[in-house]
Amino acid sequence: MDSLSFDLKPLPPFRLDLTVWALRRRRDNTVDRWDGTTYRRVLVLDGKPVETAVVLQGKPDEPELSITATGLQLSSGTGPALAALLERMLGIRVDVSGFYRLAQNDTQLEYLASQFRGLKPPRFPTLFDAIVNGIACQQVSLTQGIRLLNKLVTACGKTVEGRDSIAYAFPQPEDIAGLEPEAFRNLGFSRQKARALLELSHKVIDEHVDIEEMITLTDEDALSRLCELRGVGRWTAEYVLLRGMGRLHVFPGDDSGARNKLQSWLGVEEKLDYKSVKSTLARWSPYGGFIYFHLLLNDLAHKGELP
Repeated sequence: MDSLSFDLKPLPPFRLDLTVWALRRRRDNTVDRWDGTTYRRVLVLDGKPVETAVVLQGKPDEPELSITATGLQLSSGTGPALAALLERMLGIRVDVSGFYRLAQNDTQLEYLASQFRGLKPPRFPTLFDAIVNGIACQQVSLTQGIRLLNKLVTACGKTVEGRDSIAYAFPQPEDIAGLEPEAFRNLGFSRQKARALLELSHKVIDEHVDIEEMITLTDEDALSRLCELRGVGRWTAEYVLLRGMGRLHVFPGDDSGARNKLQSWLGVEEKLDYKSVKSTLARWSPYGGFIYFHLLLNDLAHKGELP
């Protein structure tokens, strides 16, 4: 096994724990692992799994991340590629100072912002990852969606063997394409979700569709392109815009769980729909998506998951 180490300096304020929780969403997430001090994930670089460990040194206003990577035949390009990926995943270079300025003049928002000060907006490492997450979590609770993903990960994700356990990478297109439809059903996926995931994977492998290219598109064009994919509707497309592309103004308005969190935070009795979510969040534009992450953490805090 080869190993390398390097440091990264996030834009302050930065808290690794909050950002990782916004990324992992549930304690039993097999891919995004957190022990209270170290964030670990197997990332795939040049087709090879690389076990990555991230530790925060210093305080939120003077943050520094120490990164250690372990894998077979690491190259000279592994460090820069890994640094770029972590910057994307952990929002290290995202400047959210405008959000804090907005919160200073809004008592309701200020409470939420101060409670989770240092959160940066996380992103999945690839759009493929984001789309698969979105499809898996459709029409089920978030807990059920994460458990479905865990089963998929352990069924076909690349692995790195440690001293006491095996760590799994999120499946690549070729990993998912290698599964038979019956295997998906055994994992608990519906026929429709299985077909959508297989078709997406084969588009990348066989048709050489460059999904990452969609990052360069406008919201409208990206939504249109995403909705051309089997199994992707407005909710999944907006989910990908936020969690895959980092569009912080996008709050997935069809997410019933997020709507309920927003309604509870606002203290309103009337049920919110897609249109009222958009109009309600307009006062905090362009940070609707960032509020989405704060509401997720607020819910986790109420459940006793956060320190």
